[in-house]
Amino acid sequence: MPVTSREVHLVARPVGEPVPADFALVETTLPDPGPGQVLVRNTWLSVDPYMRGRMNDVKSYAPPYRLGEPMDGRAVGTVVASGELSVPVGATVLHPLGWREHALLPGGDVRIVDTAAVPAQAYLNALGMVGFTAYVGLTEIAPVREGDVVFVSGAAGAVGSIAGQIARALGASRVIGSAGGPEKKRRLVEEFGYDAAIDYREGDLERHLAEAAPDGIDVYFDNVGGEHLQAAIAVAREHTRIALCGAISQYNATGPVTGPNNLRLAMGKRLSLRGFIVSDHAHLMDEYVRRASGWLADGDLRVEETVVDGIDNAVTAFLDMMRGANTGKMLVRLAD
Repeated sequence: MPVTSREVHLVARPVGEPVPADFALVETTLPDPGPGQVLVRNTWLSVDPYMRGRMNDVKSYAPPYRLGEPMDGRAVGTVVASGELSVPVGATVLHPLGWREHALLPGGDVRIVDTAAVPAQAYLNALGMVGFTAYVGLTEIAPVREGDVVFVSGAAGAVGSIAGQIARALGASRVIGSAGGPEKKRRLVEEFGYDAAIDYREGDLERHLAEAAPDGIDVYFDNVGGEHLQAAIAVAREHTRIALCGAISQYNATGPVTGPNNLRLAMGKRLSLRGFIVSDHAHLMDEYVRRASGWLADGDLRVEETVVDGIDNAVTAFLDMMRGANTGKMLVRLAD
């Protein structure tokens, strides 16, 4: 039977920080799946910083969202009807059509996931693109070596909270993180295993980083850009590796952005600054899942979630995530 569902549409291009009026919750009806299609009842949706860039009508590594149409993003759910023999009804699947209660899509676009040992939402977090992004950044882009001092910005966020732990597992001797507010600063040390934490809201980031790493840093995993990147360049040792993962401090900017203005130091210090898109490294996914599963089983990888309930609160979850209201991965729960 056709299914009535709700989905979130982008209805206006945000200028600066997005507002609720830029989105609309729309009711739709989905038909039964045809041959080769599956109908999924979504149970968990992911909201991520990269989605802000897709709200702009500009060319990038991912196509912009279209106005008046549902947005997309990673989700997990249960197959409730299937026209694809290899994807049975009842299977839990990972797929790219989030921001909606139900998704109708080709069976080839879903991946059946094993939820016997881990909850379904782990595939949107530690065992998904979030954890994989941290792993790629610290193994391929700015490889961590035994004894390295590693600095991670946005360290209480989805990628950052995992990146610090992966750096430790890869042999880092000291891991330093930055986050916003005293509570996040406390949790970085007490719960996520960071050796030192910086509250960037206190100001003078470069001085605080130099105090936390008096002999300099060897690796910087950048989720923030701007002043954080400038501080990392200033405190870097010779031959420091920098993974440019994100620049969330600049995503809502409507004018010139801050820093870094010290890139000249990169020459004398022979720094490596490399940006990356995690989907370019898909060949490492099986390796990562194998290693991460072991870290999770051994208790070497702690996963944190901030959960918001209901499709009607998905936009709020996204806006709160962009403001740094989450610790760990921001997720939207639609059903148990």
